[in-house]
Amino acid sequence: MAAIHNDLMYINDLARTSPETLIEKSEARFRGLIDAAAQRVLRVHGHKMILLAGPSASGKTTTAGKISEALRREGVESVRISLDDFYRDKDDVPLLPDGSRDLESIHALELPLLTKTLRDLMERGEGELPRYDFGAGRRLQGEPLRLPAEGMLIVEGLHAINPLIMEGLGAQTERVTRIYISVSSRIYGEKQDIVLNKRNLRLVRRTLRDLQFRGSGAAETLGMWSAVTAGEEAFLSPCKPYADLLINSVHVYEPCVFRHRALPLLEEIPSGSPAAAEARKLAKALRQFEPLAETLVPADSLLREFLGNR
Repeated sequence: MAAIHNDLMYINDLARTSPETLIEKSEARFRGLIDAAAQRVLRVHGHKMILLAGPSASGKTTTAGKISEALRREGVESVRISLDDFYRDKDDVPLLPDGSRDLESIHALELPLLTKTLRDLMERGEGELPRYDFGAGRRLQGEPLRLPAEGMLIVEGLHAINPLIMEGLGAQTERVTRIYISVSSRIYGEKQDIVLNKRNLRLVRRTLRDLQFRGSGAAETLGMWSAVTAGEEAFLSPCKPYADLLINSVHVYEPCVFRHRALPLLEEIPSGSPAAAEARKLAKALRQFEPLAETLVPADSLLREFLGNR
């Protein structure tokens, strides 16, 4: 597996002299991780389901799709499920001490329905998949779903490897591979100082994604980030040891690409905003990276989850 050269000088030197090489090295490293994950699943006889968990902006959705593609190349079809479709109706979601809804809690999910759906698919090969309307804050009528006889079920979401999900699967737990994905590398400066830490790399990703796909401004995303990471610490981090496989989704060239869009968003946050200090810190870090054009990012890159298509 290719090494991760996660230092600023290396990234900037290659971005200036050979950007295509920098990008291909990052993309090839991640392709190798996906192929290795698919091969590991296929080596374990009888495995029927992949549970893919990770924190916000780790690239879960794209990774689930890429694992599905890798399995298909080996002749194995798969069905993908997002835990987002199993949220409770908004009035039934648990409350935080401040009275807001705790959407980061595993108890925000309708666990009995999730368990039934997964068991039906694994035991009978068919079940009913709900759809969640986030605008209305309610779950919609389910749709029939079939799992091919020799197919694989891929379940992705923040809580996918939580033991509460495994508890309801009974004997089917022996047929499960659990994968944890996150940004697991920092980017260091010349004096081994941290230029961008792991959480801040994810925060830049989420800021771009929220604006592109959810209509949320940078100040809103930065303002809710502490609640998001608190939820991850409470409900996700304790589950990481249960993972059978870890995937590091960092692409070291991503700050070079993201700075084009992210800097104006961060710089327009007014000084009086509660998000101002965090915005200034992120902007200062991003300015240190050599800029790269978005057009250089491959159409199938994980980074497209945050940038959108070309």
